[in-house]
Amino acid sequence: MNPRLSALHPYPFEKLRRLLAQAGMPPAALAPISLSIGEPKHTTPALIAQAMQDAMAGLSVYPPTKGDALLRSTISDWIARRYGIAPPDPDTQILPALGSREALFAFAQTIIDPTADAVTVCPNPFYQIYEGASLLAGARPYYINAQAELNFGYDWASVPAEVWHKTQLLFVCSPGNPAGNVMSLQEWQALFALSDEHGFVIASDECYSEIYFDETDKPLGGLQAAQRLGRNDYRGLVCFSSLSKRSNVPGLRSGFVAGDATLIAQFLLYRTYHGSAMSPVVSQASIAAWNDESHVVANRQLYREKFEAVLPILEPVLGVSRPDASFYLWAQTPCSDTDFVRDLYGATGVTALPGSFLAREAHGVNPGANRVRLALVAPKQQCVEAAQRIADFVNAKY
Repeated sequence: MNPRLSALHPYPFEKLRRLLAQAGMPPAALAPISLSIGEPKHTTPALIAQAMQDAMAGLSVYPPTKGDALLRSTISDWIARRYGIAPPDPDTQILPALGSREALFAFAQTIIDPTADAVTVCPNPFYQIYEGASLLAGARPYYINAQAELNFGYDWASVPAEVWHKTQLLFVCSPGNPAGNVMSLQEWQALFALSDEHGFVIASDECYSEIYFDETDKPLGGLQAAQRLGRNDYRGLVCFSSLSKRSNVPGLRSGFVAGDATLIAQFLLYRTYHGSAMSPVVSQASIAAWNDESHVVANRQLYREKFEAVLPILEPVLGVSRPDASFYLWAQTPCSDTDFVRDLYGATGVTALPGSFLAREAHGVNPGANRVRLALVAPKQQCVEAAQRIADFVNAKY
């Protein structure tokens, strides 16, 4: 058995199940509402389902590891339209992937040399895959804590030089999970300089890039930042994106990686043996999705309406404000986040996710403590009902 498996932590939702089991059953008259999991609940666009149905003949062939050529070109064109940049080379700078989660995990196995006292730098709180991928690849995660006074961003200068010297891979997430913060061009410039100095690779998780509030102010992407700063070869950078949130197809398991051609070539070599080729059926559905923006605009409007309805209810009772992007609220709690989530569920049937479950104690603190993540993925009426139950619970108990 791989001894590194023992280093893995329980997944946040496993810990949540154990926590809620302590709460007892909520009132039978209150239908349960889950705000804990970031699983899109909006309807999958019909054009995507139709494209999949029309592609069923693709089940009779093995898919190429490199992915369908038309899909790679479609993704390249979408990147150019979305970010207003020159299109990446679809032959050398793009690979389709089975969702960003699969790709993030596999990429770490490609990049990390476990014989070299390897370190990965991870944001804290973080998406659990960053840590698990690091540990199973033989690296030691170094956690950099999010700071509320930096809009839940990071003081990269606080990372010691000896840590950067050992760092092989840096994970970033923008828009962030759980706070929805977006990295600035200045922050990207600082990270590129550190990457050049110390030789580490940047893995940019951008799966929430299409959930934002102002159609005239789109979140900056990693490839976009690189081109603005004259790094047209994307050296040391690979970005990860997904259709799950953008197009409401979490079950499709479709995304892409794009960036440094040298890194992409090594990743393709790894994937040749890993066996992560995308089915032609999924490829055709993905082409339809990336080629259509109307459903994405409509999707953003649904999230916008939920935030506008929920925030006036929660702002007076929890320390919460609208994020830069994404569909999460990163709310303060009046007590321990675990006590709050347990008691909230027992009293109201509303499920939230304790912030401490998304983070590790690092540098003397757990930066997720006394916060909860609320995912506004349920229909608007349910989100409003959940918010009102939370407000009533806080007002009655605290």
